[in-house]
Amino acid sequence: MNWKGKWRNQYGSTVDITDDANHRIAGTFKTALRDSGFYGQEIPVVGIHQGDCISFVAGGKTPAGDAAVSYTGLVRDGKMETMWFVVADAAIKAAEEGAPGRIEKRNWWRSIITSADTFERVVR
Repeated sequence: MNWKGKWRNQYGSTVDITDDANHRIAGTFKTALRDSGFYGQEIPVVGIHQGDCISFVAGGKTPAGDAAVSYTGLVRDGKMETMWFVVADAAIKAAEEGAPGRIEKRNWWRSIITSADTFERVVR
């Protein structure tokens, strides 16, 4: 399986895999979602692949603190079907509507969100 190239998910976010040698993945991730803490950044990804299976992770700073995202999935019918997890260290909270926000560390059980994305290879 050749993993190299740009892949776009259903929201317009992209992972650009620039190296897939020796069962390893390297490249960059860029979200298209304005409400993501990673918006406006291109963050490095590293990972592994085996046959049609892939897993990669990226991390960086957000306005509220540190965060990491991991994707794990496989290719079926030319699409990379993945499940993802985001771990966010903190969140911006306000005491009430209109009050100034402040960064608060999150409890472990509030730190993770998960969902699924389908990436398709971008033809250049």
